[in-house]
Amino acid sequence: MSDTTLTPGLRWIMERGMGTLAERMGIEFTEFTVERSVATMPVEGNTQPVGLLHGGAYVVLGESLGSMAANLHAGPGRLAVGVDINATHTRSATSGVVTGVCTPIHLGRSVTVHEIAVSDEQGRRCSTIRITNMIKDLPEN
Repeated sequence: MSDTTLTPGLRWIMERGMGTLAERMGIEFTEFTVERSVATMPVEGNTQPVGLLHGGAYVVLGESLGSMAANLHAGPGRLAVGVDINATHTRSATSGVVTGVCTPIHLGRSVTVHEIAVSDEQGRRCSTIRITNMIKDLPEN
């Protein structure tokens, strides 16, 4: 994808970066706005010893989506930091990729709450993650 075809949100991610952990896990953002963010992650390389996608991998995908979306909402000069995250796993992915869809539940001045639904390639929900982020002003240098 060329830089000229990127939406403003995806360009923001390219300029800022996703962080080393998200990159190592193969997370790729495909849509990124304040209202809806979508990313994929391969199952391969992110499994438990028995071949199931690791529960923590679902949470990394969810936190990557929710924290990045909260920071986009926060705007320049502000920083969103996670203060609570929980996940309910309802199905196990064993191959292919999973897709996380992040939508806001609450977008306030000081707190955001996002829900991330993670589904397998057949569209079956595997995990539901909720993350709360606190927004604060960046310290002046």
